[in-house]
Amino acid sequence: MKSKSVVAALLVAVATFVSSSLARAQEGEPVIVDEVIAQVGDGIVTLSQLKREMKERVQTLVQNGRTEQQATAEVEQRKPELIAILVNEQLLLQKGKELEFTQGVEDEVNKRMLQVAKENNILTIDKLCEAMKQSGISCDEARQTMRVEIMKQAVLESEVDRKIFYNWTSDELHKYFEANKDKFLKPESVDLSEIFLSLAGKQEAEVKTRAEQLVSQARGGADFCTLAAAYSDRPGNNGQKPCKVGLFQVPDLRPDIAGAIKNLKAGGVSEPLKSDEGYQILRVDTRTAGSNTATFNENQARGAMTQERSPKAREDYLQSLRNEAYIKIADSYSAQVAPLLKIVPPAAAVKKEKKKDKEKKN
Repeated sequence: MKSKSVVAALLVAVATFVSSSLARAQEGEPVIVDEVIAQVGDGIVTLSQLKREMKERVQTLVQNGRTEQQATAEVEQRKPELIAILVNEQLLLQKGKELEFTQGVEDEVNKRMLQVAKENNILTIDKLCEAMKQSGISCDEARQTMRVEIMKQAVLESEVDRKIFYNWTSDELHKYFEANKDKFLKPESVDLSEIFLSLAGKQEAEVKTRAEQLVSQARGGADFCTLAAAYSDRPGNNGQKPCKVGLFQVPDLRPDIAGAIKNLKAGGVSEPLKSDEGYQILRVDTRTAGSNTATFNENQARGAMTQERSPKAREDYLQSLRNEAYIKIADSYSAQVAPLLKIVPPAAAVKKEKKKDKEKKN
């Protein structure tokens, strides 16, 4: 079970970038006109985009234990690689528009924004944007960040992963199964419910005490979902009851959650589990034992084979986009970035060029 704070963290990253830019302007620092680093088809990569990408990378490294100085130096060394990543991003965004994914992506952005709103007990996206504005976060910037990420994944899944998934023959699927039976063992699974108590704006001692009281009540016979409806700060998933979390395979659970429910039978309630966000109380609704006998499943085989082939296939696809696109890197960056792009003109273009050279000689 993975944390639902990914989108929130994304919004914070955007807010950090926007607020820091405003702070620099207010401090009277010179404002630099944006510089075009690369022209990619009908789009561009700018210096401000690169600086934003670098800033986010530095923040991530600092969160993972680097000092500010170490993180900055490490990211500075990777500047050419980050420019290449931004070039790929432009190509994927343009391809997404060509494939007419724009409306579907916008629908997904709205869906995720609404999910964030519900998780924070906010009724509408408009009210979420108001709350973000009060916290100094640009709603438009946040939406654009999500829009870019969703579009990139939509293109790669459509043009690469899906084609790999449906490409395998029945014989290939069965051969893979016979050679990788360990991947087709049925793992233990659990159906979980939760009560989540947020630490936001509250004293931790009070929240912890409340969590311990709720554990005692639940173990004493009180209805778990009724307690969740009264006290949980997180709504249920996909319109379910506030208590319901869902069905999970035990190997996919976070280590702390797997440990908290390890010895619980169906109906068992965990001790309060602390995270950065708050305290979580888990109930095991059902527990299904795993199996040591491998069972062939066509979709599972397709998924496993696709997962193995996808990274290289995605890079090959990006290379084909780079080869076919018009890409012009600014002179001050070209020497370092061009080798990373590995651009090879299409065969037709090469033949055409050779023909021109031959005509000149004649």
